[in-house]
Amino acid sequence: LVRRECKCKVPGTFSCSTTMMTAATSVVLSLLFSLVLASSKASLGSAFLHVPNGLRTASVRTETRTSTTIATAAAAAAAASVPSWSEIETKLDPALTTDTPGTTIDDPASFGKPQFSKSKLTFFKERHGWCPYTERVWIALEAKNVLYDIIHIDNVGYNRRPSYFSGQTPQIRWPDGTIQGESMDLVRKIDAQYNTDDDITLYPKDIENEVINKIRAFDQIFPRRTRPSSRAAFLFRYDGEPLWKNEFEKVLRETDELLGDNDNANNNKGPFFCGERFTAADIAWAPFLERYSAQLPCLHPGLNPRTDETNYPNLVRWYDAMDDLVPSYSCRIKGDASSWRKVLTMAGFGNAGVPLDVSERMEEAQADESQALSEEEEEKEQKIWETYSKTRPWVARTPSLEAAMTMTKNRDAILKDINKRASADLTEYTERELDEAMRAMICFLCQDEDEFNGDGTTALDRTKYAKIVGSLATYLDKRMCVPRDMGPRSAAKIKRLIPTVNEIVMN
Repeated sequence: LVRRECKCKVPGTFSCSTTMMTAATSVVLSLLFSLVLASSKASLGSAFLHVPNGLRTASVRTETRTSTTIATAAAAAAAASVPSWSEIETKLDPALTTDTPGTTIDDPASFGKPQFSKSKLTFFKERHGWCPYTERVWIALEAKNVLYDIIHIDNVGYNRRPSYFSGQTPQIRWPDGTIQGESMDLVRKIDAQYNTDDDITLYPKDIENEVINKIRAFDQIFPRRTRPSSRAAFLFRYDGEPLWKNEFEKVLRETDELLGDNDNANNNKGPFFCGERFTAADIAWAPFLERYSAQLPCLHPGLNPRTDETNYPNLVRWYDAMDDLVPSYSCRIKGDASSWRKVLTMAGFGNAGVPLDVSERMEEAQADESQALSEEEEEKEQKIWETYSKTRPWVARTPSLEAAMTMTKNRDAILKDINKRASADLTEYTERELDEAMRAMICFLCQDEDEFNGDGTTALDRTKYAKIVGSLATYLDKRMCVPRDMGPRSAAKIKRLIPTVNEIVMN
């Protein structure tokens, strides 16, 4: 072979340093690469990421390569260390190949009426993760570790609802065929019928009346005369303006006092609404306090119940307890602050758009959440994750691996979404390049995982891929809806990757 080193830059591709072969060898490589390229094409799946956020529609460039260009790309691919999808799937096994115990129907209107299980309940669940009442039921099912089927219901596009469903979410079809609604009624029945975890009783007999009273207190404390909204509940008046700051402060103050209620000595022992134990009272309040922690700081400066220990010490302690002591909630069900900020652009404010000061506060919060965790915080997060995943073999070993697994399962749908809505930073790349970038991004995410670095086979040229990986991670972060697409701890890994790769690009 006659070889010479070549620096090339084909428009729209990565820079590469590769070895050029003789003409005969180039022909062979061209044929081989064409076969590999053809076999890698997969049908595009259903939409994976869909949060309307004003991103303009654009199309990814289609592949147009001469045989010479393909031969050059083949040599570059041979020299690159980005693993193939099959290699990535092997590294992610067994979680990737372990089926979840329940069936999920994402688009029931196109599916036809299913054969309902006679042994498992069917959970009619709002598909985006926006409905707080649906979240109540989801928290109960996961806290009790119940096995169930899911049918996603679109509360926005009513024409996409299946003919066999009517009414509002949440609903449950029990194994005996009866259908029931009303979130807290469902939570109570779940607690009564499923005792899969002896440590979790949502209505403990010794404090049952207290649990019920704390649930009822929600309707007395949270503001009335607000516009109904699953995305921005208890935030806006009917004219589209948010409630006054002092109205929110009153709600938070009374909630904090309820958490510190000393009528029952048990309350002094723990951070939850009924003392040391996580109960149905916490489930009733959690979806709404979760949204307040992300949305109130955007609406009014200096109003943050999640971090204000001076004014709301019991609330801060409750938020910490939900994150640390209820792993199924904090690892999978909880929506992240970024997603709750996004929905503010779809609710309230009428047709005036999001006020400038609100937008600025959103951007500041986004920057803060992208900061890397300390080593101590990483260790704490992993312990919480292990508690969550140890009873769920279909869940990956770490949040990073879970994010990688979700991307791997949905790679065709992600490419389809990019092709439909791509930002300017991604339009310069071909579909093949974006596919390679997704695989490179998984390597970035999992660079500290034994599955990817234990054998030394996935050492990546980080400088080569940093720019496109940064653009892809930014796009996914903007488009992602948490918890619909993945849990908050896995989504945070993608968000924290962005400044890391941007720093590589800058250097």
